[in-house]
Amino acid sequence: MDNPKHPSILRDMTHDSDILIVGGGLSGPILALALAHTGQRVIVIDALAEKVRKNAAFDGRSYAVALTSQRLLDGVGIWDDIADNSQPILEIKVTDGRAGEGPSPFFMHFDHTEIEEGPMGYMVQDRHIRRALLDAMAATDGITHMSGETVTAQHVDPGEAAVTLASGRVLTGQILIGADGRSSGTAERAGIKQTGWGYGQTALVCAIAHEKPHQGIAHQFFMPPGPLAILPLTGNVSSIVWSETAENAATFNALPDADYLTMLRPRFGDFLGDISLVGQRYTYPLSLSLAHRLAGNRLALIGDAAHGVHPIAGQGLNAGMRDIAALAEVITDATRRGEDPGSIAVLRRYEEWRRFDNTALAIATDGFNRLFSNDNTLVRSMRDLGMGVVNALPGLRRSFIREAAGLTGDLPRLMQGRPL
Repeated sequence: MDNPKHPSILRDMTHDSDILIVGGGLSGPILALALAHTGQRVIVIDALAEKVRKNAAFDGRSYAVALTSQRLLDGVGIWDDIADNSQPILEIKVTDGRAGEGPSPFFMHFDHTEIEEGPMGYMVQDRHIRRALLDAMAATDGITHMSGETVTAQHVDPGEAAVTLASGRVLTGQILIGADGRSSGTAERAGIKQTGWGYGQTALVCAIAHEKPHQGIAHQFFMPPGPLAILPLTGNVSSIVWSETAENAATFNALPDADYLTMLRPRFGDFLGDISLVGQRYTYPLSLSLAHRLAGNRLALIGDAAHGVHPIAGQGLNAGMRDIAALAEVITDATRRGEDPGSIAVLRRYEEWRRFDNTALAIATDGFNRLFSNDNTLVRSMRDLGMGVVNALPGLRRSFIREAAGLTGDLPRLMQGRPL
């Protein structure tokens, strides 16, 4: 009785597409594949030229893909293309300390053998995911990839969403999706404001080759200026996400490679033997941002356009993956019921599904960063004791492992390994 019948909505073939997605990074193409597999016609508007996206040179940029996010990539048909270039995350070790002094005796150790589902996740280089997405979009009926195009204007009305490109062309569809990053033009043009702040920290990102094998272990070393994540890649190579104060990071990044490594070594330690740089070095300022709304009439935001969090737990990308899986499910189910999938009533189901989870993640990462990025003696003692307690209690430790694997909460079907 609470689900009244709606007249069947016939696809309006006067629209250029059913779904217009602004953003050709990761979120936009993954959502496009999920929707195209259910029969939707999708246009992906990508500001970068395709030849730039296809550049397959190793550049050190990598992602921690949680187990449930891996299921999503498998569900949209690209995991087989990147599996051989992925590194399973078998263990996670979390420690606290100061550069050059070694870690505290209190720590947390998470082992994938404590859960039944398999590895907690996988490390995958950006270049492998990008190429797999481009190839899959090109091979999928119903997807049009418009590279090197930017949106200059947009509007929505009761019947359609429309965007104007820099070339002057106007495209129309049933739904407009903003997948265009933290400085989302889609959100700005829709009048959607953000809440957020900077951390005064900058992440230094690179890849490091090392003498000894990493054994599939990811390390998170908390230091007063910010955490250092050492994340295993294929071979004897690890991805580094090294958070420092903005001032220190600017100084370190200006150094030549040899001096840069001199600053990294006392933080990295010698447990993997001698280290050397592989590929390029990157920096990006760290901040928090939350869009005030995730959806409106004929409009929705996903990924970094909807939320940006501190990389302290490596969950930013995975939160975006949940957005994708949830939105694809909401749109697909509404279409099958004969509802208008672009209506505000439908898209608010997506917003309600994702709002609490995204806000909780932002609060948690913000709190962890503030708790660990300081050198207060009392706070250090309390957090070290807390890590020791978590590590000593199997039930609590297992809950952290399941959280890292993305196995908690209300999972969309694609993240359960089920089809849409």
